[in-house]
Amino acid sequence: MPFCSQCGHEVHPQDAFCAKCGSPQPVTPVQPDLLAGIPPRTASVLCYIPTLGWIAAVIVLATQRFRNDRIVRFHAFQGLYLFAAWLFVQWALKPAFDGMGEHVHFGLVKVLQGVILALWIFMMAKAAHGDAYALPIIGELAQKSAAER
Repeated sequence: MPFCSQCGHEVHPQDAFCAKCGSPQPVTPVQPDLLAGIPPRTASVLCYIPTLGWIAAVIVLATQRFRNDRIVRFHAFQGLYLFAAWLFVQWALKPAFDGMGEHVHFGLVKVLQGVILALWIFMMAKAAHGDAYALPIIGELAQKSAAER
């Protein structure tokens, strides 16, 4: 409980004035929780939006609301790892295959992009149904990350 800035008397956090001396108290701004109205399932689904879900995942992991919700944290980490796989294909594999020829490059990169896109959509459906489905490799990493504090 805070104390008066003038006389040191105990005051409540929402008191604007001290009950003993009447001096005005500094107002502590209340920070609204941006995710207060979002249910856990919706937050989980938002983490899998293709190419933009990483923003929702970072917000979910940074907020106090879902800090103790292991399933939502799992979906946030798994969405981040899927995005990392997408970036790996775009920034590492695509330039590496550029020298191999157009047919190999086009086919392999497009297939990998399609697989990751299909996984995003699949995981959105699973999260919408409340299932914490763990993808191979990425899901195991997400489970370990969600369990850590």
